[in-house]
Amino acid sequence: MSTTTRLAALRAELARQNLHGFVIPICDEHMSEYVGAYAQRLGWLTGFGGSAGTAVVLADKAAIFVDGRYTLQVREQVDGSLFDYQSVPETSPAEWIIAQASAGQRIGYDPWLHTKGWAEGTRANLEAKGAELVAVASNPVDAVWTDQPARSDAVLQVHEDQYSGQSSAAKRAEVADWLKGQDLDAAVIAALDSVAWLFNVRGSDVDCTPVALSFALAHADGTADLFVAPDKLDDAVRAHLGNAVRTRPYKAFSAALEALGGKRVAVDPDRSVDAIFGALAKGGAHVSEKRDPVVLPKARKNLVEQAGHRAAQKRDGAALTRFLHWMAVEAPKGGLTELDAAAKLLEFRTATGLLRDLSFDTISAAGGNAASPHYRVDEASNLRIEPNSIYLVDSGGQYRDGTTDVTRTIWAGPGEPDSERKDRFTRVLKGHIALARAVFPAGTRGSQLDTLARMHLWQAGVDYAHGTGHGVGSFLSVHEGPQRIAKSAGGQAGTEQELFAGMILSNEPGYYKPGAFGIRTENLVLVEEREIEGAEGVYFGFETLTFAPIDRALVETDLMTRDELRWWDEYHARVLEVVGPQLEGDAKAWLEQACAPLGRG
Repeated sequence: MSTTTRLAALRAELARQNLHGFVIPICDEHMSEYVGAYAQRLGWLTGFGGSAGTAVVLADKAAIFVDGRYTLQVREQVDGSLFDYQSVPETSPAEWIIAQASAGQRIGYDPWLHTKGWAEGTRANLEAKGAELVAVASNPVDAVWTDQPARSDAVLQVHEDQYSGQSSAAKRAEVADWLKGQDLDAAVIAALDSVAWLFNVRGSDVDCTPVALSFALAHADGTADLFVAPDKLDDAVRAHLGNAVRTRPYKAFSAALEALGGKRVAVDPDRSVDAIFGALAKGGAHVSEKRDPVVLPKARKNLVEQAGHRAAQKRDGAALTRFLHWMAVEAPKGGLTELDAAAKLLEFRTATGLLRDLSFDTISAAGGNAASPHYRVDEASNLRIEPNSIYLVDSGGQYRDGTTDVTRTIWAGPGEPDSERKDRFTRVLKGHIALARAVFPAGTRGSQLDTLARMHLWQAGVDYAHGTGHGVGSFLSVHEGPQRIAKSAGGQAGTEQELFAGMILSNEPGYYKPGAFGIRTENLVLVEEREIEGAEGVYFGFETLTFAPIDRALVETDLMTRDELRWWDEYHARVLEVVGPQLEGDAKAWLEQACAPLGRG
């Protein structure tokens, strides 16, 4: 079925439901960033393969909305004759709908796929124009998606205390204490990674993220209700959950919310869909809008989780280094494609014997494809990695003890890179080093650190259109809140979150020249307390967790300061110390050369 046919079928279904338009986000009932195949409605309708975006379909026009990460990708994948390209945050689906709507029109939305705030704001603005926002009882895309994948029936897995560092009972007790302190009876836990963390379980319902489709209600007495399909529970999981956790069918969640009449219930408006608030209101519960009480404890990794991350990064760094050595040998020959490289990197990670999944689809990008920060290679887009060009690989693995995410930009010789590529690579590197070396007082927010990573690019009149750092989970989501390092413009979630010891973030400045090349250097870092003689208050810095060589061929040493060169040499000495003992033969000899002091000239 072509995109044109799908769009026509959806419009016919909208007419049947007496709707003049419908909003289709990439989302599921849990506000997840990455969603199961059954929830890829936007991709099915439009052909867009990114992880964030929304379409609006009206009777006579349609538009697709993406942010700066997908400006190039959306034009390559989505037919511009069917969908107008719209850029976020310059505009938004709600603004576009309001501008297009006329009196008497009924615009539909699925309340299980949108926040209450979005629904309330859009409804009020439509009503001002005499139009109506309508919550649909059944999603019209599902009605015409004839081969829509079924939801996963994979069984939950116990995440043992040796990896979690804290029992589920202890975590639930902390949530219960928080509820009592807030004079609340229960909390809705809707985010999949929050449910997984709270109950020390993992799943495989979503590619690259070890979570299971489930909701939870945590109660002030320390008990909890876990809503999950019954066939996803085996005896081991039931024994692990214990008597204090009542397991109930996933489909019973809405009715359970309606049964909380008179109860004081905490709900996170950023992580809970509009339908949850509607069910609680229908039953007469007293809703208190609070941030999910699991979010901050989950982000502050305990000592066991920190140790697990280091172990995962150590083995992952060795796998990546083997790949980098292989690329150094094979790429200059000119016979590799993006898909070849991605497959080989997966082979090296799989050889560890401990890889459970990738942490996201590998970004294997050559030439102009590397200028799309969230590029995803497929058979149609697959480019040859040309000799004497830049190749960018952003990848990560899911291991029981940790989640990895690392980006390296590689010069595929045998010749030397030109001055423009070396300048841009070095400015990105200088920003990476500035953030890695940052020391900051308690109370510092991610937005206050973002400038450090951009300042050397700004001096050359260039920038990048994505955040500098995101939180990372512990065998959970590779993009984990609430912390984030990014510009604060537009009220982006997480940028104003105070950073605490134990938080893990990425450090990934970049530069992208459309149609030509892209550059990004990414390590993961751990917020740690710093002892400073005479310090007035508590100060933090970053421990670098990721160890793999950075391509020295692209560095313009004349742009580097003495302190930056010292950081490079100390970092690579540590790479050799951590990764070297895991290698042998030609790979180890290559690593020793890659980690030699940089010097000048």
